[in-house]
Amino acid sequence: MTDLTSQTCVACRFDAPKVEGEERAELSLQIPEWETVEVEDVERLKRVFKFENFVKALEFTNNVGELAEKEDHHPMLVTEWGKVEVQWWTHKIKGLHRNDFISAAKTDEIYASF
Repeated sequence: MTDLTSQTCVACRFDAPKVEGEERAELSLQIPEWETVEVEDVERLKRVFKFENFVKALEFTNNVGELAEKEDHHPMLVTEWGKVEVQWWTHKIKGLHRNDFISAAKTDEIYASF
């Protein structure tokens, strides 16, 4: 199994395959703290990160924003006092792509530095 944090997001087309079955189970093992949620019939990866204050939460948000720009793959970010909710999904395919798992793993890596 290739480490997700060593991979780079690829440009996604409307006909790109969604991550399902065995591949999904394998990738999920690398991001165990993420849950799958469905919003308006679209599956997303979601995790809430905890912080000691708003300043740290905002710094984390900015770091994830930098990751998103670098990967050209953008999440939903909700920043509050002491926590940040991150949701990754692929808009073009209205579901989960390998890019979402890569981005989630890299988000975990950012969090580990806090």
